[in-house]
Amino acid sequence: MRYLGIFLTWWGPFVLGALDATPVFFMPFGIDALVIYLAARDQSLFWIYPIMAAAGSVAGAAVTFWLGHKAGDVGLDRMVPRRHLDRLRCHVRGKGAVALAIPAIMPPPFPLTPLVMTCGALQVDPRRFFSTFAAMRLIRFSIGAVLARIYGRGILRVLESDQFRMIVITFIVVAVVGTIVSTVVFWRNTQTRSLSAA
Repeated sequence: MRYLGIFLTWWGPFVLGALDATPVFFMPFGIDALVIYLAARDQSLFWIYPIMAAAGSVAGAAVTFWLGHKAGDVGLDRMVPRRHLDRLRCHVRGKGAVALAIPAIMPPPFPLTPLVMTCGALQVDPRRFFSTFAAMRLIRFSIGAVLARIYGRGILRVLESDQFRMIVITFIVVAVVGTIVSTVVFWRNTQTRSLSAA
């Protein structure tokens, strides 16, 4: 796993968790796989990795929440895909921070970052938002870490095999390409809809 380099430290889950909670980063299941691998490898400190991942997710979500807050409800359609927007608005207006409970604990394809941005735009109470978000993310990552602690040796045999390394390399390539595409699409949508509004 040498090619993961910088992420294979105790603060790696924080960095990846923060990136994962932004609207432009694309690496499905990346943070979960990292937490599981590190918890299986370092079983005496397995508990620290979900904490760091959850903290990173909160940091990244703070940026996403702020973007939504700055855009406001009117500007939200420049940042969130239209296919999600109406449903998210209804969901957040009806349930507020509680709307995060299920999506924050579920893996992709749940559209978490658009939901976070919508919460910011609709001025959901930040204290309720971040306490709910942090708790749900911690539960999600802790489940993976506990399973890794129990089944550590078997997990490591799979994760350190040559076949799995090739899968990881493929995922990294997909993540880089997906992040570039997401960034370009996000920027172009923002610019195009800004011009349309003008």
